[in-house]
Amino acid sequence: MARTRIHNFSVSLDGFATGDGQSSEAPMGHAGQRLHEWMIATRFGAPIMGRRGGTAGVDDAFAQQHQPGIGAEIMGAGKFGPPGWQDDADWTGWWGPNPPFRTPAFVLTHRPRPSIEMEGGTTFHFLDAAPAEALHAARAAAGGLDVRIGGGPTVVRDFLAAGLVDHLHLVQVPIVLGRGVRVWDGLEALEQDYDVEVVSAPSGVTHLTFDRRTA
Repeated sequence: MARTRIHNFSVSLDGFATGDGQSSEAPMGHAGQRLHEWMIATRFGAPIMGRRGGTAGVDDAFAQQHQPGIGAEIMGAGKFGPPGWQDDADWTGWWGPNPPFRTPAFVLTHRPRPSIEMEGGTTFHFLDAAPAEALHAARAAAGGLDVRIGGGPTVVRDFLAAGLVDHLHLVQVPIVLGRGVRVWDGLEALEQDYDVEVVSAPSGVTHLTFDRRTA
């Protein structure tokens, strides 16, 4: 059966998955790229940033699991664009004409707009929907493959709270942000529903995988 997955979701030591003050100049707010430096350094992440090379090893092995088997993505309005993007009819996301998703991508927003077909196989669909309804639409478009919950933290938290996530790969980064959007609020005892494995990497980050228990 198709699963719902989250990959490469980075959080600070104090649980923030994005910084304060998100804008078109600062997509991750005051956090900048600090939450994702571990991934940018890998063979998986370097090409995304227009760089050559990148490291192999533990971080790259985890990062590479992001794409295989994914047939659709769900993301929040804050991942698609900065505050106020709904007022810009020409806004098509942060990623230029050829976004990296290569699948249908469902953007959750209270102000839907017509779908946008991009280069490379990505089509953005805009939904005002609860998690279960959005997941139903994404599964219908995924062709039997898995659905990835792409973030941001509010969307991840909502899907976890609704019990809709089968696999979560979370990366704890050794920084303290102090402010921003936390992922864990309201998710007390979440670990009781999952088998949790922990792997420390030489880069200093810790990879935690949560796989939903079947019995």
